[in-house]
This record gives sequence, C-alpha cells and structure tokens, in this order.
Amino acid sequence: MKKQSAPAPIASRPRMPGYGIVAAAEGQGLLPWSWAVARMRKTRNCWLSTVRPGPRPHAMPIWGVWHEGAFYSSTGRRSVKARNLARNPRCVVCFDDRRQQLVLEGAARRVTSRARIRAAGVPYRKKYALALDPKLGPVFAVRPRRAFAFTEDAHFYSTATRWRFP
Repeated sequence: MKKQSAPAPIASRPRMPGYGIVAAAEGQGLLPWSWAVARMRKTRNCWLSTVRPGPRPHAMPIWGVWHEGAFYSSTGRRSVKARNLARNPRCVVCFDDRRQQLVLEGAARRVTSRARIRAAGVPYRKKYALALDPKLGPVFAVRPRRAFAFTEDAHFYSTATRWRFP
C-alpha cells in the first residue's frame, strides 16, 4: 500500500502589527513550504522550547531532522525537556540560521515504533554522523500546527509567511 503524504500547509501572511508586513499579493511573495523544508534539512542546530510546570518556559539547543511531516529529535530520559513534554506536549522548535528564520509550533509525541525511528534515523545519521538511538533516551516527533518564516534582508517585509496545517 502506498503511503499517503500529509496535506500541504496553507500559506498566508502573519499578522505582525507595526512591522510593515505587506499584503500577500504585494512584494516578492510568500515563501513556499519547500523553502521551509530545505531549511529544516540544512540547519544543524535548533532550539526547543517546552513548558515547565507553573507554567514557565524552558529552551535548550537540540539536534533533529525533518522526516515524513514531522521534526524528530531525542533527549535524555530524565532531562527537563523529556519531563516537560510528558506533561505538556506543546512546544516550539526554532531553526538556528541568522538570515533565514523559521519557527515551528506544534505538539510532540513520543515515538515508540522502531520502524519510524529507524526511518528517521537515516537522515539523522547523514546529518550528524550519529544514530537516533531510543536506548539513549526517548525520541519525539513534533508535527507542526503552525509555522512562521521570513528572511532577514531587504525582502523581510514581503517574505514573512505563516503556514497553518490542516
């Protein structure tokens, strides 16, 4: 049976009062989702923000890969990230690139399927020369609900893009 791909996200302009963001029909135009996927595949270092009890934010640098519609990463079993995600799966992943900003908002779920971890482990090993190994700690997949991006150049006002996922 052929695997069905996830529906494409819907692109629009983010609402950013006071920043001079142009209408979708003006300027250079919205960034395509393929631009975001390329950033996720290329960017080595990311930041994961989770919610502590209270709720207080917690942000830490992580490694991870985009694979089959989700961002996969792992962490230590007793890490603050793992404990926070077990209590509250809502999180934000920011991709560390000073000129091309990308932010994913979504919910993380723990991946227990060995087949899924092996599949996501292929691009992970290629990117980091390390295994995505659940023996070292839990593996999480973040499926975005929303994503935001823009380029930090003269086109900032016309490239600001928000994607919503069905």
